Amino acid sequence: MSRKGFGGFPAGKLSVIRIPDLFFSELFPYIDNLPELKVTLYIFWRIEHQRDRRPYVSFEEMASDPLLLEALDSGGTSPLDTLRKGLERAVSRGTLLLLKVEDGGEEKELYFLNSERGRQALEKARKGELDLEALPQGQVTLKQARPNIFTLYEQNIGLISPLIAEELLEAEESYPAEWIEEAFKIAVERNVRNWKYIKRILERWATEGKDDGKAGRAPEEDRYSILRGKYARYIKH
Repeated sequence: MSRKGFGGFPAGKLSVIRIPDLFFSELFPYIDNLPELKVTLYIFWRIEHQRDRRPYVSFEEMASDPLLLEALDSGGTSPLDTLRKGLERAVSRGTLLLLKVEDGGEEKELYFLNSERGRQALEKARKGELDLEALPQGQVTLKQARPNIFTLYEQNIGLISPLIAEELLEAEESYPAEWIEEAFKIAVERNVRNWKYIKRILERWATEGKDDGKAGRAPEEDRYSILRGKYARYIKH
């Protein structure tokens, strides 16, 4: 893509888009991936300017926008692959919400902003109360998407700090989704709702192997917690 000099914003009234202040304080400092930043800003712009006021953008719409594809063309990776990776990171971070639907046996992806309006629209879509106008006519059924690592963390541990968010993104890129879900499940079953504990499980599986779907031997602190619990009365201090 050739670089063009910008002549500046012209005088007079210009069209604008609304971006919450929170974006610049809670997201902008931590988004270190340019495609993720571009697709996030694009969806802010697209949803703001859609004439039919739809609260979502489909993957097909983005994939057919030549301006967006040009912006994502780095001269190496395919712009469509770059688009896909940028969207995946934005969904993992929690900026965007993904709804997968099946229409005539074909999977469609719809992206909502994680705003009050976006969350309400997503809930209505799940209940069948939202007209999914971006899809062709036909029977549309919701497809259950796997919970991403951010959802698992919020459901099982709590609020996500910016530093933890970076670690979660790195883990999601490094380990299979099945491993991450199982590691969270193991931590919950052992009542060790701690990200460091879950991270150690994943690291151990990566280095020692994971053949039977189990965590193998428990980490050192977990073995001591077992001793302090069930067999504590037999231990002399």
